Amino acid sequence: MISQEQFNKEIGLIIANAIREDVGDGDHSSLACIPASAHGKAKLLVKDKGIIAGVEFAKHVFAYVDADMKVETLIKDGSKVKHGDIVFYIEGASQSILKAERLVLNAMQRMSAIATKTRQFVDLLEGTGTKILDTRKTTPGIRALEKWAVKIGGGENHRFALYDMIMLKDNHIDFAGGVTKAINLTKQYLKDTNRDLKIIVEARNLEEIKEILDCGGVYRILIDNFNYENTRKAVKLIGDQCLTESSGGINEHTLRKYAECGVDYISSGALTHSVYNMDLSLKAV
Repeated sequence: MISQEQFNKEIGLIIANAIREDVGDGDHSSLACIPASAHGKAKLLVKDKGIIAGVEFAKHVFAYVDADMKVETLIKDGSKVKHGDIVFYIEGASQSILKAERLVLNAMQRMSAIATKTRQFVDLLEGTGTKILDTRKTTPGIRALEKWAVKIGGGENHRFALYDMIMLKDNHIDFAGGVTKAINLTKQYLKDTNRDLKIIVEARNLEEIKEILDCGGVYRILIDNFNYENTRKAVKLIGDQCLTESSGGINEHTLRKYAECGVDYISSGALTHSVYNMDLSLKAV
């Protein structure tokens, strides 16, 4: 996984790029009719229900736009919210509030939707011991926000990107010439480049699982697109030799059944690629 320092850097890049994209050479709507000396206050209003996420991100945005703005937080990230709740108040230069408004809303609406869906999955897994993971199926440019939202919702992050973990999937295996060759080449690569990266290998059937186990040195086996029966067989076969992860079209209807097969993790791209934004608004008070 990436370090906190690298994660913070990603957040900074997201904010800088988003402000560049949205503001350009100036918020001329505000500049045209709001005096620079005008002072204002606004509230973040919930018009939906679910899990709120992005409060801390909003604070970063406000600080980036204008360090003199002040946030009064009423509801923290990860809390349940309902229609009519006020999450925070923001106070400062009216031009600054308007400049930050759209980025804060866009980010919080999407982050809250992801956190809400993640919490639903976490609740469905309660008592099984299985944890929910996100994937790299994220919106380009804002992956850090979406993975942050998964954590707020109670899930766990998979690898952040291609550089912080080795994951040998079907195409890697086929291009390399088979499971054993792909794993052996990977181990040699890590040795040659002096990198300490965990290795996850995807298995398409029980025979590939046996081959992965024979190679050894694998952190987790991805049991991909197995049915329930074969997932149970795979978990029994793997035992405590490494961690297990189920994936492949698993949704809220099948999630718990896969967890009951005994896997350590279930990964779901749906946490980030299939959500509807929570309805939020920033209103002057």
